[in-house]
Amino acid sequence: MVASVIIKQRQSNSDVSQQLERNGIHPLLARLFAARGVKNTTQTDYRWGLLIHPTQLDQNQQAAILLADAIEQNKHILIVADYDCDGATACAVAICGLRSMGANVDFMVPNRFETGYGLSPEVIDIILQCSAERPDLIVTVDNGIASVPGVDYAKQHGIDVIITDHHLPGDELPDALAIVNPNKADCAFPSKNLAGVGVIYYLLMALRAEFKQRGHFNEHNQPRLDTLADLVALGTVADVVKLDANNRILVTRGLERMRKGSMRPGIRALFHVSGTDYKTASTSDLGFRIGPRINAAGRLADMSIGIRCLITDDEDEAMQLAEELDKINQQRRHIEHEMSEQALEFLAIKEEQNAQSFAAICVYEDNWHQGVVGIVASRLKEKFWRPVFAFAPGEDGEIRGSGRSVPDVHLRDALDLVSKRHPDLILKFGGHAMAAGLSLHKDGLDKFQQALHDAIVTMTGKSNFDSIIETDGSLPSSQATTRTANLLEEQVWGAGFPPPTFSDVFLVRSQRILKDKHLKLQLEKDQLVYDAIWFNHNEPLADMAHIVYELKVNEWNGQVNVQFLVRHAEAFDPTQGDLSKSI
Repeated sequence: MVASVIIKQRQSNSDVSQQLERNGIHPLLARLFAARGVKNTTQTDYRWGLLIHPTQLDQNQQAAILLADAIEQNKHILIVADYDCDGATACAVAICGLRSMGANVDFMVPNRFETGYGLSPEVIDIILQCSAERPDLIVTVDNGIASVPGVDYAKQHGIDVIITDHHLPGDELPDALAIVNPNKADCAFPSKNLAGVGVIYYLLMALRAEFKQRGHFNEHNQPRLDTLADLVALGTVADVVKLDANNRILVTRGLERMRKGSMRPGIRALFHVSGTDYKTASTSDLGFRIGPRINAAGRLADMSIGIRCLITDDEDEAMQLAEELDKINQQRRHIEHEMSEQALEFLAIKEEQNAQSFAAICVYEDNWHQGVVGIVASRLKEKFWRPVFAFAPGEDGEIRGSGRSVPDVHLRDALDLVSKRHPDLILKFGGHAMAAGLSLHKDGLDKFQQALHDAIVTMTGKSNFDSIIETDGSLPSSQATTRTANLLEEQVWGAGFPPPTFSDVFLVRSQRILKDKHLKLQLEKDQLVYDAIWFNHNEPLADMAHIVYELKVNEWNGQVNVQFLVRHAEAFDPTQGDLSKSI
């Protein structure tokens, strides 16, 4: 069932690379940037002034005028957020930014398990029943583009709605006062890759400009929106949106604040509880250490814990909430580990029984947790390199699944094809190319797996997919230094702008297993020996191996050295020549 691996070298435009180098870019960075589509140094200049202007975002100015009117009239504004890290940071940006401009504003987050995603009529009922102060205006962040019934229901109760979102719209748009979404068909905003937190940040920039025009602020007393850049960076990275040049500006400016210690108390506390040094904050820290602790609240508990951590100005409260988030994340990791092990056991049994091999994997257990199935699906997708849906019990005999896909398969389109062929099979579905969710009747799972297999084969013409590992080729020994590693770590890498990986052939001088699951190595190339580690891999390598790796700095007992972080390795046959020069 495990997919074959193809190693492919990214192609770098040598003319662009040389031009970047002549303009002062480090030679290695010039090569890496050119291989990632950078055309000129403007795309590596991350000053605030180079952000795409807020007026280019459709209906942004209209929404800013409406918000300014509401604030001047002291209307009660309610932020309705999504329950992931992007939604939480977007909510925090909205709360902090609007309060700095005098708004009477509060927030609520729909419960993942009770009302589901987005501004639904059920959410409006909760708002009407529970709000101490009935809102005059709802502003959605990171959701709302599909909330047609919810917006209509809010209007019936005299509540206006402004939508800020970045998800793809459906055929019908909600009848909101304004919809700010770069992915609307009629929006000409040059970057379609803003996260939800980026969209609300753009609205705040337009709102501040509107208040300046009305005479409320000038250059000396205007709110400093750059103080929210740490939140914008965190949400942008955590949501795995493409880091185009505009998003790289937002993330760079946020990381800069973190490294200087000028972040919000909640983010500082999250760095502390995760054992991460904010002075060297990187996109990988945000994506794998800080973001998951925020996300855990939405998966297992109440995302308002995460939002309160992000908006508080009190250091003690921030630390208390961060510690609570850390405990929830530990619980999430424990649940995820148990579920993943159960899934692997189930798949192993199926393989022993020579069961049919499907183009997609579907797994379900009665005791699984709805909030964690998406992570389990992601882990299995990486291991087996095929689309995966993991299901957990819902209500009234339903099961709810979360899916993750591989680049060959557009997951939402596959579900759409299944629903057309079998109209009564899927109760509800949604998503995009790489991730999707759905609900089924429990007794329909086997039929769904077969139908999904058939849909994928129809769409792609195949039922097995190759895992392609892209590398940046060989790394000269002269550049395998701590200085180079630090230079790479300072850059902004992420979705659509992947971190550099290199590919070389090494002699394996020594290898041992750490903690029964990690492979610790010493590798030799050009008569130089390097330390390396392959996390979560405990099978030994051949004496000579072709290795794909990242260049990292390792600090241990006061010593600072280069360490290779192995991503893939395979035995190398010297009679076949130097693969590192041909892939």
